[in-house]
Amino acid sequence: MLYAFSTSELMDRPDLWQAVHSLRHSIFVDEMGWDDLRRPDGLEIDQFDHEEATHHLVVRNGELAGYQRMLPTTRPHLLTEVLTDLYEGTPPCGPDVFELTRYAVAKPYREGRWGVSSVGSELIAGFIEWGMTRGVDKVIIEFEPMWVLRALQLRFLAQPLGYQRTYGRQQVVATLLTFDETTLRTVREKRNFDAAVLAQGEPDFIGYRKAS
Repeated sequence: MLYAFSTSELMDRPDLWQAVHSLRHSIFVDEMGWDDLRRPDGLEIDQFDHEEATHHLVVRNGELAGYQRMLPTTRPHLLTEVLTDLYEGTPPCGPDVFELTRYAVAKPYREGRWGVSSVGSELIAGFIEWGMTRGVDKVIIEFEPMWVLRALQLRFLAQPLGYQRTYGRQQVVATLLTFDETTLRTVREKRNFDAAVLAQGEPDFIGYRKAS
């Protein structure tokens, strides 16, 4: 299941907060080579972990298995403040557009091709469900170009916002993804799982297992 937390709610759970920022550091700094984010405490934290951010956590077997962060585009966000060379013109914004950042699947849960495991598809289904209950039908995401095709196969309308650039060890392109009920149905069909993934309450959590 996928659990949604505000930043203050996440900070009220120090075990979850620690696991989230440790997972982010492991993936985005250690794996992807974003060395500007490196910290001696092994936690990845930035200025966008503010009070309007929403954190999505997938918990499996009591462990943090996946994570992503949703940022409103009605205030400064990653694309407009940091990754400014990824867009041409004016990036889309509004209450129906969020930026999806820090999408991450922990190594022990990457059993699928391209890392698209059941945890990864749960994160995708989760942000669609979360958005559709809030009048949000678009996300901006910065990812590898191959994911544009993958998004189209899942029935997202995918619109690149600029040219691809190199960050760390990755080629990255900023893309606007528009989704609807057809997208959600397609994602569920690919997952072979029809039930909603967005959960209420808090997860039973043991810890975060960092793979060697």
